[in-house]
Amino acid sequence: MNKPLKPFIEKHLARINDLRCRIHKNPELSNNESETAKLVSSVLRETGLDVTEGVGGHGVVGLLRGGKDGPCVALRADMDALPMEEKTGHPCSSAVKGIMHACGHDVHTAMLLGAALVLSEIRDEISGSVKFIFQPAEENNPTGGAPGMIAEGVLKNPDVASVFGIHVWPSLKTGTVGTREGALMGASDRLFLTVRGKGAHGSEPENGIDAIAIAAQVITALQTIVSRNVSPLDAAVVSIGTIKGGNRYNVIADEVILEGTVRTVNPETQEKMPSRIAKIARGIAEGMGGECEIEYIKGYPPLMNSPETTERALSALEKTIGKENIIHVEKPALGGEDFSFFSREIKAQFMWLGCRPEGVEKDDMPPLHNNRFLPDEKAIPVGVEVLAACALEYLSK
Repeated sequence: MNKPLKPFIEKHLARINDLRCRIHKNPELSNNESETAKLVSSVLRETGLDVTEGVGGHGVVGLLRGGKDGPCVALRADMDALPMEEKTGHPCSSAVKGIMHACGHDVHTAMLLGAALVLSEIRDEISGSVKFIFQPAEENNPTGGAPGMIAEGVLKNPDVASVFGIHVWPSLKTGTVGTREGALMGASDRLFLTVRGKGAHGSEPENGIDAIAIAAQVITALQTIVSRNVSPLDAAVVSIGTIKGGNRYNVIADEVILEGTVRTVNPETQEKMPSRIAKIARGIAEGMGGECEIEYIKGYPPLMNSPETTERALSALEKTIGKENIIHVEKPALGGEDFSFFSREIKAQFMWLGCRPEGVEKDDMPPLHNNRFLPDEKAIPVGVEVLAACALEYLSK
């Protein structure tokens, strides 16, 4: 069907923006999205959808049944916020101290509610059904919220043929959407290293085994995994984010704890990382007289867009924003996204929604997970239309 969506979006836009403002003012952390879930459920019920609450925690699912037979397609948004103090100065700024929507999940939720409002207007003309998935705990790496919803049957009854998702993207201009076939975002794993040596007085290093010196060598050597064990045509990152060790300036530390992240886009590369890291870290520690304990926790897998959904998404984007506003992403980002768990189960498509206001340069736009991040409100109707159009495009085929 080729029914124009813009009139319906305009009809509901004031309410969609209000819902976004309410969610932004009242952010909730991962696995605590109870009030957001209640708001989502009330809007979906009012819209006439079949609603299921408490799926995989605070997850909410709304099912819109079309007037004609057909498959089921899903649209997904995440609902959780981050433990950060907002400094945007926006009228809808967070009213909860130390918590804010710094990753745009408030926008995602509002856009998906908007898509539900819009598609409900034409439900009799829809061939099939649309499942609206409002997911908790996306920020809760390495567990995430998607696996819990999948385990509790979110992709069943009716079976979902394909799922689409979207994320605000501050490096892209408002009005544009970026995507690609294959890997769009990386695997996100957690790394914990405990280096153990032997304590001694700082003036007598020969009587101890310096865990800090060992840790320093380990950190440096880990970078050779990326430069010498990963193909230049592939992508990987090993980053150590915290170092905790030592108790006093004049004491040789007997223990240092390192915590970091490992990002990859190739599943084969992801599989190799734990053993390579362990060999290097243990080898250096033992060579310097100490030891190193490694804990490697696999988190989100690579997010893979299928060829079929990429074709459908690009077709929908051409009809909504035009070819000139489609960004063909050349390289995947190494940020993690638990939509990847959906992409591992069924055909899936994830997209980046430009949200950088006109006149703002890339370097001046606060990035995701920044306490000044504020996506352009003009991107919201674009996202609503893209989500709704992708669902219709899939069902029309």
